[in-house]
Amino acid sequence: MHDLQDRLAAALPIVRAGADAADADAKFPTDSVRALADAGLMGLTLPTEVGGLGAGPVELVAAVSAVAAECGSTAMVHLMHLASAMVTAAAPPTAGGAELLAGMADGTTLGTLAFSEKGSRSHFWAPVSKAVAADGAVRIRADKSWVTSASNADVYITSTLAPRATASTESDLYVVPRISDGVSIAGRFDGLGLRGNDSAPVRLDVDVPTGARLGAHGSGFALMMEVVLPWFSLGNSAVSLGLARAALERAIGHASAARLEHLDSALSDLPTIRAYLAKAWTDLSAHEALLRDTAARVAEPDDTTVLAVLATKAGCNEAALRVTETALRVTGGAGFSRQVGVDRPYRDARAGFVMAPTSDALFDFTGRALCGLDLF
Repeated sequence: MHDLQDRLAAALPIVRAGADAADADAKFPTDSVRALADAGLMGLTLPTEVGGLGAGPVELVAAVSAVAAECGSTAMVHLMHLASAMVTAAAPPTAGGAELLAGMADGTTLGTLAFSEKGSRSHFWAPVSKAVAADGAVRIRADKSWVTSASNADVYITSTLAPRATASTESDLYVVPRISDGVSIAGRFDGLGLRGNDSAPVRLDVDVPTGARLGAHGSGFALMMEVVLPWFSLGNSAVSLGLARAALERAIGHASAARLEHLDSALSDLPTIRAYLAKAWTDLSAHEALLRDTAARVAEPDDTTVLAVLATKAGCNEAALRVTETALRVTGGAGFSRQVGVDRPYRDARAGFVMAPTSDALFDFTGRALCGLDLF
C-alpha cells in the first residue's frame, strides 16, 4: 500500500501530542482517533467496496506498530475498532450491515469487541452468558469484564451463547449499539498502563433483533477463531513491539547523551550498557521479523498459520516485557523519574501478556498444537 506512510505522517503528530494526557489523565484519545479517521486509517483493512482501504495483515502490523510507538492507548482503540470491523465485514448483519460498515470504514462509527466475561475471564472465546429468544429478537444479559472504548464506542460486537447452546463453542455475535436501553458502564478504568483506552466493565441487559446477529446461528465461535483471533493477535503483537521500539530508541538516545563527567565519558562508553542495548535490539528485531512473517502467513494462510499466530502473540508480548525492562534498567533514575519517556511504554507493554489470550494460555495452545493435541 504505497500511501500508508503518507497517511501515518498526517495522523501521528496529533497522536503524539495527545499521548501524555491520555496516560496521565486516563483521557480517551478522541482527537487522535479523529486524526486516524481523517487519514482513512479507521477503515485500513476493510474492503474498498464498503469504503475501506483494502489493506492486509502486513499493512495492519506496520500501521498499528507506528501508532503504538506514539501512544499505546490510541493503538489499542484503533486495533479493537479494526478487529470489530473485520469480523463484521466477514459476516455482516442482515439489519443495517451496509450502513454499519460504511460508518466503521470512515470512522464515524467507532466499534469495539465485548467478549470477555467474569465467568470465563481471559478465555474470550467461551462466553457464559446465554441469549434468550423472544419474538424475532434475543435478550442478552451479560457482565462483560473488559471492553475497550466502553464509554466511547458506538457499537459493541458482543458474544453470547446461542439460545439453544449445549456447549461453550455454540455462540453468537451480535451488534449492540452502546446507546441501547439496558447498556450500563459498570466502572471506570484506572489501569497500570494503556490508561486512556477506556477499558471498563459493561453490563448488558438488552433486547436486540435477530437481524443484528453476525453470520449464521451458532457461528460465533468460528468467527472469533477464524477472523478475530488472527487479526487481533497480529495487531496486539504490533502494539507490543511498537511500544518496545519506542522505549528502546529512547534508551539508546539517553545512553548516548548522558555524561559521566568525572570520567569524561558517555553512559554508552560502559560495555555493560552497550551489551544491554545490543541484546534488547536483537530480541526486538527478531520478533519484528517473526511478526512480519506471520502477517504474511495470515495474508496467504496454510496449515501452519494458526500455530504461527498463537506463538507470535505470546512471543511478541513477552519480548516487549524484556525490552522495556532493559530500557528502564539502562536509563536508571532518569527513566524511573519519567525524564526520558520510557516509563509510559514500560507500563503499557505490561498489558499485552495479560490480554486474552494470555501468554500462558497461548504457550499451552502452542504446545498442544506442536504435540498434535486438540486446542479445545
